[in-house]
Amino acid sequence: MMDNITFQINHMKDLSHLDLSNNRISSLDENARGHLDEVYKVKNNFSIDISGNPLTCSCDTIDFIKWMSTTKIKIHNKHKTSCLTSHGNSESLRKPNRVLKKLQKECSSYSSLIVGTVASMVVFLFVLIWGISYRYRWRLRYMYYMVKNKYQVQNKGNNDNDSQYEYDAFVSYDNNNRFFVHDKLLPCLEREAGLKLCIHKRDFLPGNDIAGNITSAIHNSRKVVIMMSHNYLDSYWCMFEYNMAKVESIYSRNKENILFLVFLEQMSPKDLPMMVYELIQSSSYIEYPNDEFGDTVFWNKLKEVLSQ
Repeated sequence: MMDNITFQINHMKDLSHLDLSNNRISSLDENARGHLDEVYKVKNNFSIDISGNPLTCSCDTIDFIKWMSTTKIKIHNKHKTSCLTSHGNSESLRKPNRVLKKLQKECSSYSSLIVGTVASMVVFLFVLIWGISYRYRWRLRYMYYMVKNKYQVQNKGNNDNDSQYEYDAFVSYDNNNRFFVHDKLLPCLEREAGLKLCIHKRDFLPGNDIAGNITSAIHNSRKVVIMMSHNYLDSYWCMFEYNMAKVESIYSRNKENILFLVFLEQMSPKDLPMMVYELIQSSSYIEYPNDEFGDTVFWNKLKEVLSQ
């Protein structure tokens, strides 16, 4: 018994009828249908009989059902020809076009279900990846710039010694507070205390991207001094420096807090982002007093912190 037409018939010029009934054919594949159509072109009274076969009507055999509804080849015993659906029901192929319409509707829904499922999975994966990326965004950015900086250092032939810092502190400040940093902080801490500070206006390498300079400066400094103000919180690059310093302390300094906050103006807790508020709840900070006696205490405390 045959499962399909596996022999050549297109050379049989005088073939007028092909009896394939009572075999084990579930459908005629594209190759078999092509052979039958070639015979019909030569013999236009060509006919076949496929009754008594366990034909199937499914999305996989829809092309075969479509062929049955459109072919000009005469199909004998159509009233005895039926197919089994995917639901286990028997459908008569006396009018194959009716079966075709049912299949098209069913397969269209099935295709929509597959497309919808795949689309939902893609959206879910996108949201998942986005969520993970957002949660660890500062760590990812930190890792990217650290790898980039190390690659640039290696290309220049410099040795990176993590046990020795180039600077005692990196000073993170907003441009509106530059006069305080340049005219007061630098003379007091560098000239009088002998500390080596890193500030972006003076020490960043020209030609390097800003983010890379920031990450490298923080990594090469023992401490990071945050000159906190309302303008600081509104500055993208200032908050970038703050977050990079937090990531540095967590992932490169074994969770040692390297940030030291200096409040240059009065700020209420409601003005502070949660990440800054959490830091002042767990770590010491200092406020600039702007009076003669307070100034002396302020600078002494700052020198002591940065000299440790």
